[in-house]
Amino acid sequence: MTTLAIGIDIGGTQIKAGIVSRDGQPVHTDTVPTEASLGRDALLGKLAGLLEKYRRMAELNGWRLAAAGVGTAGFVDIRDGSVPFASGNLPGWSGVRLREELEKASGLPVVVANDAHALAVGEGWQGAGRGLDGFLCVTLGTGIGGSRIMNGRPDYGCAGYAGGFGHQVIVHEGKPCTCGGSGCWESYASVTGLIKLAEEAGFTGASPEQLFEQARSGGTAAVRLIRTYIGYLAAGLVNLVYAFNPQTIIIGGAVTAQGDFLFDPLRQQLNDRLMPVYRPVEILPAKLGGSAGWMGAARLAWLASAEE
Repeated sequence: MTTLAIGIDIGGTQIKAGIVSRDGQPVHTDTVPTEASLGRDALLGKLAGLLEKYRRMAELNGWRLAAAGVGTAGFVDIRDGSVPFASGNLPGWSGVRLREELEKASGLPVVVANDAHALAVGEGWQGAGRGLDGFLCVTLGTGIGGSRIMNGRPDYGCAGYAGGFGHQVIVHEGKPCTCGGSGCWESYASVTGLIKLAEEAGFTGASPEQLFEQARSGGTAAVRLIRTYIGYLAAGLVNLVYAFNPQTIIIGGAVTAQGDFLFDPLRQQLNDRLMPVYRPVEILPAKLGGSAGWMGAARLAWLASAEE
């Protein structure tokens, strides 16, 4: 009998999920709208429906499901799989006892992790970090998250909240941040931070893709803007290198589609700023795209199950 694991990645807009083999081969995938505005109970019902769908598929195909892994936005307490706090992207999600609810709904062992940890595990399993003993992963989106991977597993910290890289302060008394502080890295180097920098420079309404395109075309103001943005991005990475001394940093998020136009100057700035004993640090773009989160969640399920 084929034994498989389930992975689910809960985002503010979409839920990506699938069934995967022990060696990382997807057997089935789904993408469904989160419809987060409908609230906690509706979202839990949608997740339970996905798990029931997979149970029926397993029954029809003669598969055995070992466990389910879930990556979710918000702060996850790995001790009980709850979400003590989540942003407004998932209304009502704060306080949900996610592992308990999904184990009750599915009858399976369930592992819950923050979505950035899950993404990093996915990249380490089948993506840019494959074959590496350890690396840092940084995710650039509305905010900035991340994870430190050692021997294929995340460093969760004492309760699960490690990886809040975006809230290191890089500008004393700088721009206000959604966390309630000021001067946080994500206020400058997230995609949201790039858009705000652009607005301050007079690029009203321009998307990140348009900003990079203008810079590629040699527009002086756009080139200056992108150089400033990369400088802020490098500043936070320098701090991470000094804290963790990684050999490799993997960067995920839509902005990484800019390829070497982003990564070449970023690598240069980072290594120029580091003391010699810390360099070189390898900077790699993530490879799995939207599949990384649910694949990583499934990998966490494998690691936690007796099947691994």
